[in-house]
Amino acid sequence: MSAISVGQAVVLGVVEGVTEFLPVSSTGHLKITEGLMGIPVDDKSVVAFTAVIQVGAIAAVLTYFYKDIARIVTAWGRGLANREERYHHDYKFAWWVIYATIPIVVVGLAAKPLIEGPLASLWVVAGSLIVGSGLMWAADQMGRHKRGEDDTSLKDAMLVGSSQILALLFPGFSRSGATMATGLILDLERVAATRLSFFLGIPALTGAGLYELKDALGAGVDTLPLAVGTVVSFGVAYASIAWLLKFVAKHSFNAFVAYRIAVGVLLFGLLGTGVLHA
Repeated sequence: MSAISVGQAVVLGVVEGVTEFLPVSSTGHLKITEGLMGIPVDDKSVVAFTAVIQVGAIAAVLTYFYKDIARIVTAWGRGLANREERYHHDYKFAWWVIYATIPIVVVGLAAKPLIEGPLASLWVVAGSLIVGSGLMWAADQMGRHKRGEDDTSLKDAMLVGSSQILALLFPGFSRSGATMATGLILDLERVAATRLSFFLGIPALTGAGLYELKDALGAGVDTLPLAVGTVVSFGVAYASIAWLLKFVAKHSFNAFVAYRIAVGVLLFGLLGTGVLHA
């Protein structure tokens, strides 16, 4: 039998869509929600389910940034065919996204038993939420917010892309939070850091979802809950992306920092009192 019902899939789809690109940790919120609904967070089918519905959120990014992605892919194709086109920033950026994805793929495959085992604990999520908040706050204070998207380099892409490993190993740290914080430390503007986080997340999250699809279907998750959760996450994520870009254009990340700390402390309390089990 499936470990997740259609109703639960709707709830998890909403949580995924809202939190995937906000710097609050979608993995952390999904695990908390699963725990509150009595879903075993370390069940293989559940782990696979959460990875697959991320594809809905990624589809939202592809849709929202369709023109940007088409421009970058077109420039990459032209550069492959014409040497003169290889000096174009979009051509270089396409390669940077590819290069920056390699570290998280290598670590993800090598550390898969840990990621799906001991590191899936809600204790890890609670601690990572709080520690990640400290990094975000420090990055926002340290960053000079003076470099735009056209000023990014291979070094920026590699550092930001590699920071995704923090969220991979420590659920609750937040992939978006880690990448945005790294971008801010590199003096990128908040909007530029946020957009870079989106672009670098596309191959990593899409690959993870497709890789886990066979495990989700083979581990007992019905196709209907998978489809429902994915569609819901798409719609909610699209709205979340639009809101986030408008928000960071005028505000700091302090609101997210405070929220993460509050959720982390609450989670420690729920675990300590036995309301939730790690």
